[in-house]
Amino acid sequence: MIVVNGVSRDLAGLSVRGVLAELSMSDRGIAVAVNGDVVSRSQWDTTTIEDGAVIEVVTAVAGG
Repeated sequence: MIVVNGVSRDLAGLSVRGVLAELSMSDRGIAVAVNGDVVSRSQWDTTTIEDGAVIEVVTAVAGG
């Protein structure tokens, strides 16, 4: 079980990109942190999400 933006999900073992795909989240204009560490986009396919991980997906918003 992992937590994505505060919601528990049974998605452990997937890559970052796999988690985003399972949740139908766009991979554009976002940043992903796993257990408080930002994961660069180039590592999304190779970073495996372990059981108990906490993921935050943040969307860029224009404004001023």
